[in-house]
Formats: sequence, structure tokens, C-alpha cells
Amino acid sequence: MRTIIDLTAERPQTAVDALSAASDLPKQRIKDAMAKGACWWTQKGKRVRLRKAKREVKIGTRLELYYDDTVLARTPPPAQLIADFKRYSAWFKPHGMLSQGSQWGDHCSLLRWAEQELQRDCHLIHRLDADAAGLMLIAHDTKAAGALSQLFSGRQMTKRYEAQVIGKLDAENLRVNQPIDGKEAISVINTLSYSEPDHSTLVSVDIETGRKHQIRKHLAHLGHPIIGDRLYGKPASCSLQLTARFLEFDCPLTRRRMTLELPGDIGSSNDA
Repeated sequence: MRTIIDLTAERPQTAVDALSAASDLPKQRIKDAMAKGACWWTQKGKRVRLRKAKREVKIGTRLELYYDDTVLARTPPPAQLIADFKRYSAWFKPHGMLSQGSQWGDHCSLLRWAEQELQRDCHLIHRLDADAAGLMLIAHDTKAAGALSQLFSGRQMTKRYEAQVIGKLDAENLRVNQPIDGKEAISVINTLSYSEPDHSTLVSVDIETGRKHQIRKHLAHLGHPIIGDRLYGKPASCSLQLTARFLEFDCPLTRRRMTLELPGDIGSSNDA
């Protein structure tokens, strides 16, 4: 069942009562959807998620509920805290977890997972495809979020990925500059190992730009799509074999050189 409820409160009442009166949904399902981030209201001119079912809403308050029982039934895979620097933290985002939620909910997102684990404000700094896994940073105040985001947008962040690709790919500092959506996109590829039984190659990829699906598109352009890439390669029984493994940058908050790398037992290409 997928439905959208959009209403303006005509009298003071709780949010769950207003949504229940405007739909055929049981209150318990509405409460569950609200807790999972599928309900929105406008507060102080800003549209934000409303999670508390018993919150009193005033006359004229707009409520929106995006209810999809398929989305709400999903169970998020567990994320893992790699390091906590107080004003920001580093996490391992597993395959299948979103970087942030959508209007239909955020319970399967890294941002919400970090909020619940650390009980702190969390702000997204950068994104990683839901199909991919790997290292991500989460900020815990707006100034930290802005300063760290500038490192990504200003190309001051070294980002390294590993991918298991189809076929034998011999690459040493292979620079791919195939534009994406008319914009400059640069990836540098190095071969790490070749598996003859699987006829696949493990490569590392450094990206100088951050275009959507950049690594996936560049490797497919070379004729070596990533294993498990259903968009640019072939369907497979495993997840997308792409992992963000390494970040290096000058921290704008502490002025220290930061090097973050996933431990070898996390996010390896064999983890399907």
C-alpha cells in the first residue's frame, strides 16, 4: 500500500489523530511511519520530519504523511562507527543502506542510524550510492558540516575506492577523463590483483571529481563493469562490489592531517 496524506489541521489535536481522521490507516501504523521518518510538518518556516505522534498541532498546521508499507517494512543493515571526533564521525555504510532518507522515511539511512547511535545532531557531508559500501563522514554541528563539505566540493579530499571488475584490467595510474552529463569527471585507476578462476580484477580508484555513478560509468566505459552493477554491467547474485576505503584531508577544525581507512576485515570485495 502506497499513499500520500496531505492535510491542514482545522482544529487543535494530536498529529496522529489528525492523520488518522484523514485516512483509513490504523493509528499504530501511522505511529510507526512517523517514527521511521515518513511524516513532515512545517516548523518555523522549515519543512522537517515529525516523529512524535502525540505532538499537538495548531489550526492551520500542514501535515504530510508518505506511507509505503514496503519501504517501512525494510530492516536496515547495521552501520559501524569507525572513529568519533566529537564534531564529526567516520562510519562504515554497508551495501543497501541509504546515505540519507527520502520523504518516504529515513530508518534505513546512515544519517538516522548515526543519530540514534550517538544521540547527537547529524548532518550529511557527502553521499555514497545505496548499492555501494564504505567510509563516510557525518558532521555533528552545522559549522563542521559546512567546513568539511567544502573539502569535497573544493577537491581537497583524497578519496580512494576499491572495485572488483569483470575481466582482466591492467592499469597503472590509468587516468580516465570521460565527461559525465557534460561535466568534467576524472578517475585514476590502478590494478591490485587479478583472479584467474573468476576472471575478475580488483582495482583501486582515486576520484578527483564526484559525479553521480562516476566510478561505475568510467569502469563500464573501459569495458570492465563492476561485478554486481545492474545499471552499467550485468545482473549478479552479489551486491555491487564497490567500496569507499580511504579518505585523507587537512581537517579544517583542528588543522591536523587526517587519514582514515577501513580496517581490512570490513567491506572487502568478498563481502557480498
